[in-house]
Amino acid sequence: MENVIELKNVTKKFKGFSVNNINLQVKRGFVTGFIGANGAGKSTTIKTMMNLLKPDAGEVKLFGLDYKTHEKEIKERIGFVYDGNIFFEGLNLKDIKRIVAPAYKHWDDTLFDQYVEQFELPLNKAIKTFSKGMQMKASLAIALSHHAELIIMDEPTAGLDPIFRRELLDLLQELMVDGNRTIFFSTHITTDLDRIADYIAFIQKGKLVFNQSIHDVAENYALVKGELNLLDRDTEKAFVHIHRASTGFEALTDNIKAVKNIFGDTVIIERASLEDIMYYFKGGIHHA
Repeated sequence: MENVIELKNVTKKFKGFSVNNINLQVKRGFVTGFIGANGAGKSTTIKTMMNLLKPDAGEVKLFGLDYKTHEKEIKERIGFVYDGNIFFEGLNLKDIKRIVAPAYKHWDDTLFDQYVEQFELPLNKAIKTFSKGMQMKASLAIALSHHAELIIMDEPTAGLDPIFRRELLDLLQELMVDGNRTIFFSTHITTDLDRIADYIAFIQKGKLVFNQSIHDVAENYALVKGELNLLDRDTEKAFVHIHRASTGFEALTDNIKAVKNIFGDTVIIERASLEDIMYYFKGGIHHA
C-alpha cells in the first residue's frame, strides 16, 4: 500500500471559512511538506487526519483504514508533534511516560531513554520550564518511542531559533533513513522544506493547489522576468500571476515549456522557490 494518508473530497465548513474538496495522498516512506499561508486550512486539514474534526463530506483513510472502525489501531501507528505543549504543564517527563506508555502496545522504554539522552531532556523538570525547542523534542521523543510509522507535525519549527531548527531538520532526515517512516510536516517557513521534503502539498484558501514531488515543482514552476512590451492578452496566459513594475515584469509560470515556446530568449527564466510560489499564488490566479 503506497499511500499512508488518503483524503477524498474532504470538505469542512466553518463560519466564514471552509476547506473544500481536498484530495490528498501522502506516500509511505517520504517527507511531505504541507505549505500555505496562516489561515489557509493547514490545521483544519491536519485535524481531520487526526480525527479531531469530522469532515462534513468526503472520506479520510490512514493506512487504508477508516476511523469509524479502526480508530485505536490507527492512533497506535501515528505520532503527533505540534507547535504547543500538549502535555500537562506541571508534569515532568517521567510522569508523562507513566501516563502515556500504557496507552501504546508498542511502547519501547529503551528507545524512550535513548531519545531522552540524545535530546538532552531532563526527566525530573516540569514541562512548563522547557523551552519551546525542548517541548518539541519531548513530543518527538514520545512519538518515536511507540514506533510511530507516521509522524504528523503541525508547524513544528515556528518560534524556534535558527540553530535549533536546523538540528530538528537534521534529526528528521536521520529518522527517514530506514525508509519505513513517513513524515507529514505543515509549515509556513518554506525554507525548511527545501532541505528535507520529497513532496510538497500546497493549500490556499481551503483548496489544494497542488501535491507534487519537489523535483516536479522545480521542473514546472519558474520566475520569468522581461520587458513590459512582451505582455499581451495571449502571452499572459503562460503565467499564474504577473507583477508589473516600471522596469519590467516578473511573473510565475507553472509551464516552463510554454514560456520558452512563446518568448524564446527574450525573457530571463529563474528557479522559483516555494516562497515565490506561495507569494505569487496569493496574488490571485489570472489564467483560466
